[in-house]
Amino acid sequence: MSDTEDDITKHPLGKYLDEEMEPTSSKKFDIDALIEQAKEGQFFDPVTIKLICLKARELLVEEENVVQVSAPVSLVGDIHGQFHDLLEIFKIGGEIPHTNYLFLGDYVDRGAYSIETIMLLILFKIRYPQRVTLLRGNHESRQITQIYGFYTECQRKYGNPNAWKYVTDLFDYLPIAAFIDDSIFC
Repeated sequence: MSDTEDDITKHPLGKYLDEEMEPTSSKKFDIDALIEQAKEGQFFDPVTIKLICLKARELLVEEENVVQVSAPVSLVGDIHGQFHDLLEIFKIGGEIPHTNYLFLGDYVDRGAYSIETIMLLILFKIRYPQRVTLLRGNHESRQITQIYGFYTECQRKYGNPNAWKYVTDLFDYLPIAAFIDDSIFC
């Protein structure tokens, strides 16, 4: 199932975040509610995106560049912003937290729902850090995302590149490879 321009939900444009504004502890962070919102494809404001990325960074900074993963695990390749396909993968492969997942990168670009896709994956990583592994692919870089669409998507949906900046800053913390049971290198 591919997302087309006709399927794209139009999001309100405008500047939601003043550059000086920082997420504060007063902003409620209910991970389960955020996951449910993300699964519905709901739009997160930039302050929430920044807070989610900061929470994820706290986890990722503790991970090695090459992570150990135990079988059984479902491997998922390039998603490229195909949010509805990601939801279908969970239906077929098993819902988190009942299934372990190793995502091999390339979460954004090309598809129309890159921000929704990466937000759902990041939220699952925060909620179930031992069940979800996110590797850095070649599309998890600032340069590639400026060429293949993620930057443009964020600019179009938010009216500025702040969401893109928060997510691409987080990409710097993703591990680059995984060993499954010390025998399969991804």
